[in-house]
Amino acid sequence: MGTLTVGAVRERAPGERRVALVPEAVTLLRRDGLEVLIETGAGSGAWFADAEYTDAGATVVPADELYAQADAVVCVGPPDAETAQALRAGQTVIGLLETLRHPAMVEELTGRGVRTVSLDLLPRTLSRAQSMDALTSQAGVAGYKAALLAADSYDRFFPMLTTAAGTMRPAQVLVLGAGVAGLQAIATARRLGAVVRAYDVRPASRGEVESLGARFLDIQSPPNGEPGAGQGGYARELTEQEQRAQREALDAHIARSDIVITTAQVPGRKPPLLVTAAAVERMNPGSVVVDLAASEFGGNVEGTKPDKTTVLDNGVTLIGAGRLPSAMATAASTAYARNLVALLRHLVRDGELVLDPADEITAALMGGASS
Repeated sequence: MGTLTVGAVRERAPGERRVALVPEAVTLLRRDGLEVLIETGAGSGAWFADAEYTDAGATVVPADELYAQADAVVCVGPPDAETAQALRAGQTVIGLLETLRHPAMVEELTGRGVRTVSLDLLPRTLSRAQSMDALTSQAGVAGYKAALLAADSYDRFFPMLTTAAGTMRPAQVLVLGAGVAGLQAIATARRLGAVVRAYDVRPASRGEVESLGARFLDIQSPPNGEPGAGQGGYARELTEQEQRAQREALDAHIARSDIVITTAQVPGRKPPLLVTAAAVERMNPGSVVVDLAASEFGGNVEGTKPDKTTVLDNGVTLIGAGRLPSAMATAASTAYARNLVALLRHLVRDGELVLDPADEITAALMGGASS
């Protein structure tokens, strides 16, 4: 029986503060008989010192030693060119590799004999895979932070307040997309005292929205009569005609909202446009729009850019919030590391990493390798 060595690298993407393994996860993996390497300074962005990893049983090493010794390299986001080049034949790289967006990277790695396991390909409808679902854990962090970011940027109160100076009305919050991030944004905005409405193309999400005390918007279903739910627990990508009808129906609700938080994403595809520039122009001065889908591929809101805040001429603040989990690096890293521990416990047998294509979870996670 061999001993598997897992190495967690330092993230190199600009602004990325998360780390794939935290000291708590190191302790769990060591109990399972795995050797753990941590690249020097890997956890500093999330406030985990090298000494904490050493105390938990890991060995802290420079990057070159980690790549030379690790059987499996774990990361948060896709490896940059330098990291990808350092990976060697026989190694396995595990993370949110975004293989649908970076097929050339996957092809290059697999061509050199590096196996890829991408957590963003996990089938979310499998109950036995829930503990490994990194997209869900990170989306929950993003939704929570989005509501706090909106409240911080809004120049009025979220709750209704009755004071000697009079009564302050509550903020009107609209959340578009009622997946994990959207539901967490709804719950957090409700805790802050706002009046919350929400919309999702999946009719089944109504019950979840209303259970959190928000109102579900009744908007006509897609023109072709097909439900908005897709496979694997995600919303399907709407046609251009459906998106146009959806935007027109939402415009009036957007204009009446003080806060709009958008969370709609389609894995591997450009996010749907939900809020047009014309709709934003109709919003009142001081309103705030937070776009969780903002990325280099576009966002849910016309005009948002990733990691950038813009105050428009009409006084509306647009926030492209594409990296919110990184803004809560300690909590996000802890949740992500627990997902990795669950995954490694599923994949490791007798001290070896077994990637069995007959296993439904493993086959899905390696799906990018065959694309």
